[in-house]
Amino acid sequence: MRLCIPTAGRGGLDDHVGEHFGRVPTYTIYDTDTRQVEVLPNHSEHMGGTGLPAEHLAAAGVDVVLCAGLGRRAVALLSESGIEVCSGASGTAGNAVQAWQEGRLAGAEPCTRHAFHDRHD
Repeated sequence: MRLCIPTAGRGGLDDHVGEHFGRVPTYTIYDTDTRQVEVLPNHSEHMGGTGLPAEHLAAAGVDVVLCAGLGRRAVALLSESGIEVCSGASGTAGNAVQAWQEGRLAGAEPCTRHAFHDRHD
C-alpha cells in the first residue's frame, strides 16, 4: 500500500502532518511493502501549478491519505480517484503511519474550521 501524508515542510517521516491538505508544500508517501519513502512537492493549482492534489496523488499511485483534516470537496475528489481517506492524524508523518497501522485513524471527517476547505482542496 502507498500511504500519503500531507507534510508541513520538506517532507519525510520526521516532518509534521500539515494542517491544510491542499496547501501543504509536500506530500510524503510511504510504501508499506517496501518501506520506501518518497516526497512529492505540491505542484497543484493551490501552489501556483496545475491540477488538483487528488489528481497528482492518484497519478503517484496513492492508496490511502492520512491527514489531520480536509474539506468535503477534497474527500469527494480523493474518493472518486479510488483513494481512501483517514483523518485525525497528528504529530509527524511517521506518527500518522503508526496510528494507521494500529487502526487509530478514523474515516474522513470533513474539516469545517476553514472556509476554503469547501472549494478545491
